[in-house]
Amino acid sequence: MTDVMVEPEIKQLPPKEFRSIFWRSFTLLGSFNWERMEALGFLYALIPSLKRIYRDDQEGLKRAMHRHMATFNMTVAPSPLVMGTAVAMEEKAKADPDFEPKAITDVKVALMGPLSGIGDTFFWGIFRILAVSLSIGFAKQGSWLAPIVLLVVFNVPNFATRWYTLKLGYRQGQGIMRSMGNPSTMRLFTFCAGIVGAMAMGSMIAFWVTITCPLHFTISGNKIVIQDYLDQIFPALLPIAATLGIFWMLKKRLHVMSVIGIIIAAGFVLGALGIIAGAGG
Repeated sequence: MTDVMVEPEIKQLPPKEFRSIFWRSFTLLGSFNWERMEALGFLYALIPSLKRIYRDDQEGLKRAMHRHMATFNMTVAPSPLVMGTAVAMEEKAKADPDFEPKAITDVKVALMGPLSGIGDTFFWGIFRILAVSLSIGFAKQGSWLAPIVLLVVFNVPNFATRWYTLKLGYRQGQGIMRSMGNPSTMRLFTFCAGIVGAMAMGSMIAFWVTITCPLHFTISGNKIVIQDYLDQIFPALLPIAATLGIFWMLKKRLHVMSVIGIIIAAGFVLGALGIIAGAGG
C-alpha cells in the first residue's frame, strides 16, 4: 500500500482573536519610547494569542511576553504581517520542545527592515502626498469634502494593508514552520534570519546614527579632514562604534537613564572640544 503525503491543514486564527490583533495594531505607536520603541504596542497586540497559546503554561506565557518586549520599530501599516508570523511561530514554540524561541526574535528583526522600506515608500511617500494634494484641491474650492478625502485616501489602504497582511503573516508563518521539519533546517533558518536581521540593523545604524569627526589640519598647504579618511577606511565607523558602545553598556546592565546620561555628557564634551559633530556638523 502506497503512503500518501498529506499537506498539513492551514489553520486560521479564531475570528475574535484576528479582529482583536487587527484593532490592537493601531496602538503600536501609543506607547512609543526610545528604549524599546514600538515593543509594548507589539506585545499588546499579541496578548490575546499568547494567552490562548500558553493558557496552561504561565511560565511559558511570561517568557513569550518578555520575548516580545525586545526593541521593535517599523512602519505601522504592514506591522500585522510580523504579528501574524510571530503568532504562528509561538504556536510552534509551544507545540515543539526542540524549537528554538530565538528564531522568533530573529525573524521579527529580519522582517521589520525590508517592510519598513516598503511601508515608508507607499504610505509616507505616495498615499500621504496623494491624500494631502487631493484634500487641498477640495479645500481651495471651499468644499466640506476636503477632510473626508484626506482621511479616506490615506486610511483605506492603511486598513486594507493591516487586514490582509495579518492573514498573510499568519499563513506565511505556518509555511515557515512546515519547512522547518528537522533541527538542522531550523538552525540554518535561525542563522540566516540572524544574518538578515544584522544587515537590517546595520543599515539602520548607518542611516539614523549621524556622528562625524570634524577635526582637520593642514600639511604643506593641503587640508586633511579626518572624516574623509575614516570613510575610506570604514564607512560609518563612528556610528557603529557608538552603537556597539551603547550595546556593551546595556549588556553590563547599566540603567537606561544612566546610559542616556553618559551619551549626553560624552556628546556635550566631545562636541565642545570639536572632536565629534552631528549631521551637517
